[in-house]
Amino acid sequence: MNKCFRPGQEWVDTEGNRIQAHGGSVIYVDNKYYWYGENKEKTLPDSGLWHWGVRLYSSDDMYNWRNEGIIVPPSDDYDSPLHPTQYMDRPHIIYNKKTNTFVMWIKIMRRENMGQQYMTIAVADKITDEFKIIKTVQPLGYSSGDFDLVVDEKTNKAYIYFDKVHDFVHLEHQHKDVVCAELTDDYTDLTGNYSNYHDNSPYRVGIEAPAFCKYDGKMYLFLSRTTGYVPNPTECLVSDNYFGPWERIGRVHEGDRENLSFRSQISSIFKHPKKNNLFIALADRWLMNLPDDLPDNLFEIANSQDDDRYETLHDKRYYEVLRLNNAKVRDMSVARYVWLPIFFENGRPVIRWFDEWKWEDFE
Repeated sequence: MNKCFRPGQEWVDTEGNRIQAHGGSVIYVDNKYYWYGENKEKTLPDSGLWHWGVRLYSSDDMYNWRNEGIIVPPSDDYDSPLHPTQYMDRPHIIYNKKTNTFVMWIKIMRRENMGQQYMTIAVADKITDEFKIIKTVQPLGYSSGDFDLVVDEKTNKAYIYFDKVHDFVHLEHQHKDVVCAELTDDYTDLTGNYSNYHDNSPYRVGIEAPAFCKYDGKMYLFLSRTTGYVPNPTECLVSDNYFGPWERIGRVHEGDRENLSFRSQISSIFKHPKKNNLFIALADRWLMNLPDDLPDNLFEIANSQDDDRYETLHDKRYYEVLRLNNAKVRDMSVARYVWLPIFFENGRPVIRWFDEWKWEDFE
């Protein structure tokens, strides 16, 4: 019986099996927590399998999770976006009060054409039901990457934040923009109303994995960098409006010597329904085989626009780390979770490390 969160430690369900809900989120329904995400139990080194559907867990306390089964099963049809060899990532579920429907959006990237990414949309009457695919879209005609879904608690309007994929071959051309787009009333399409944020940071790699939260009237958008499963520094933007304009306010992980987001990547932000101001950064620690002696400036030097600095390190430690991201050697089935509280200090979000912590200890 778990009595607290233990970030980075192995987390098993009530049957003793490793929890498989990666790149996902938590939703609170009828006084119960539901955690869902990518099932990576079969994503072994050189297996050729990216996922085995979307798995759901339920809990009364957020520490102990019961397996509710697979709510989006893998397909045996190779042409289906849900075939286990296709790149299915980051499912997000929101509830539509008007239609009494749970709506899931899923990022899909086909193995044979990684530059063309899109969203598959599925619906269910109950959170524990099997979700049924209703359509596949490219939001606003863009090839879309990682994303987050947001519902305004007062207006019930919904929005999607996603990174645009321009060029999957030349890193300096890809993932430099994040789009905020308004969803239709049924949450299954876009109205056409949108805005665009362009990243002007001095890095070769782009931005991805937007994770949204709203605190004290301000909108916050947490962003990662496009380094595959290799961790990198999390940065944050702030705005007074869903559509921006956005101000870049810097990195959020305090005391993180390596500047690698405590070796994790945030997938979503969960506002605890029983607390006034507790936001939890739900993150995955994808690679469990990173060296213990990584230099402090590894990401900074390797991804600088300075060609001399880039080439120097690219031939050394960073390239060694990147090799661990290769599908022939990485084992996604053993990836772990790093859940940590977010503190807001003078309008800036801060994430600190805790070996153990309890949500009951927060206001």
